[in-house]
Amino acid sequence: MERPVLKAEIREGTGKGVARKLRAQGLLPAVFYGPHTQTLPLVVNPKELLGTLQTEAGGNVLIDLEIKKGDHTERKVVMVKDLQIDPLQRKALHADFYEVAMDVMVTVEVPIQLVGKPEGTKMGGILEQVRRVLEIQCFPGDIPKSIDLDVSSLKIGDSIHVNDIKIEKVKIISDTNFTIATVVPPLAEEKKVEEVAPEAVAGAEVKEKEEKE
Repeated sequence: MERPVLKAEIREGTGKGVARKLRAQGLLPAVFYGPHTQTLPLVVNPKELLGTLQTEAGGNVLIDLEIKKGDHTERKVVMVKDLQIDPLQRKALHADFYEVAMDVMVTVEVPIQLVGKPEGTKMGGILEQVRRVLEIQCFPGDIPKSIDLDVSSLKIGDSIHVNDIKIEKVKIISDTNFTIATVVPPLAEEKKVEEVAPEAVAGAEVKEKEEKE
């Protein structure tokens, strides 16, 4: 599968003042690093980066980062390790690009998607998703965009645990005894009925007493 390409340039100068000026120009300060590479301060187009992340489903997107320094251009395979977003303006503030080697395993978190409507919900049960991500280890090219779990056969009281999941070419790092999803009985509804019933009985007793008087 062809990877998206993102252009970047070496950033001259570092610090908050430089970063503010770059953002004012519509650019995004960033940094490139890895276990066997020199850390480089970069600048990228925030619209191009966000467009790449939105186009590619899932959070672990492999990108061909095209780094330009003067007349020289070099490509690196990277993942976005961190993306800082302004919580009020919803604008990107800074990005961290981590270099990956396609023949070296990486550890990442992958979202869990529940598929189907459980049998138990047809009988009043409630589907609860206890865990929404799994930590896995695999080669970069084998990272799944999501882990899809079919819950349609679950009845009331049934659960899916981490150790029930088998994914080809992927090693699950998360605790294998952890529950991912379960169908629970409608306890809240039963409790509500139990709480109302005594009051209703008490009300009936008062009414009956008044009628006798």
